[in-house]
Amino acid sequence: MRKSVFVIFLILLLVPMSQSYSAEKSDTLPTLSVSLASNTFVYQDSEGYTVVVGTVENNDSLSSVTNVLLEVKFFDDFDPNPLEITQGYTTLEVIPTNGKSPYAIRSQTPNPNITHASVFLLGFDSSQDKQKGLSVYSSDVFLDTSLRFSGVLQNEGAPNADTNVYLAFYDGFEPPRILGVSTIEIGFMEPNSEVSFEINEEIDPRSVGFLLFAESNIFNSNFVDVKIPTPQLMTKLVSISNVSIQDNNGNTLSEIKVDSTINIVSETLVEFSDKQIPAETPYTYYVQVKESGEPPYVEFVGKSDGRFIGNGAQSQSIDWIPEKKGLFFIETFVWDRNNVPLSEQGPFVLILVD
Repeated sequence: MRKSVFVIFLILLLVPMSQSYSAEKSDTLPTLSVSLASNTFVYQDSEGYTVVVGTVENNDSLSSVTNVLLEVKFFDDFDPNPLEITQGYTTLEVIPTNGKSPYAIRSQTPNPNITHASVFLLGFDSSQDKQKGLSVYSSDVFLDTSLRFSGVLQNEGAPNADTNVYLAFYDGFEPPRILGVSTIEIGFMEPNSEVSFEINEEIDPRSVGFLLFAESNIFNSNFVDVKIPTPQLMTKLVSISNVSIQDNNGNTLSEIKVDSTINIVSETLVEFSDKQIPAETPYTYYVQVKESGEPPYVEFVGKSDGRFIGNGAQSQSIDWIPEKKGLFFIETFVWDRNNVPLSEQGPFVLILVD
């Protein structure tokens, strides 16, 4: 008899009206065998529906889990009562021991009044393990205006039913956020057989890779990490250089004090051909500060908006007040207002906080 375990906890997160990452808090206890990861992503799709995407973790080293039920409550800015309550399950039917599964839950209506949401983990059941009888192999990956990808699914044993291949797209933040999940339905598979599959669709432009995996009624596969190549039709227009840490007097620092205000400064150069120079190019400049360690912990994310006027150089500056001692490294990015990278990531900078 399967044992049901019910755990309820709340994650509060902000839902932007355009695609963006969301800040959230969690009261997940370390003793819980199943928990929601903290890097939830929320966006509105092209049809106006609000989508909550995230990851469920099975921290149990002895038992797989199934029937992982999630509930999302969607709110506006004025009424404490939810506009809508929607339930859904994880992408994987069975999450293996010490394993993870993404989930994507969409609102029932395309409601533009939704501004934030709460996610609950309602319950789950213990389950028998599924054997690693499926293997997925990546072949060609091509990105221009859409992602074109092909691969092979191999069944190494008995007949399979209800077989699906999944692509869970993630971004370049640390830890990465799952931005969306695509499903390729395979259905029935003969024993010891192979099936080719492909996908051709638009993806979130912030995606830097995807996790490729498969599951059927009796088998599952390992996760394969596939990197997405630089779009063949996209030219990097902006270069980031001379990233430095400065005090309020403009002096460059290699060591800073806790609770002191410092400026993260960089220079950017935008270059268009003479025939393609636009009047202006809006952009968002991002700074991400990570604490050195394994895995690295994100200590701070800041951003500022600006506009490039024709060709030329600009400088950007974002204030940061370190709250604890340690060794940190700084990453910089320049994206357009549609969150498409305009440049390669800027050079890393190490800083010691004392």
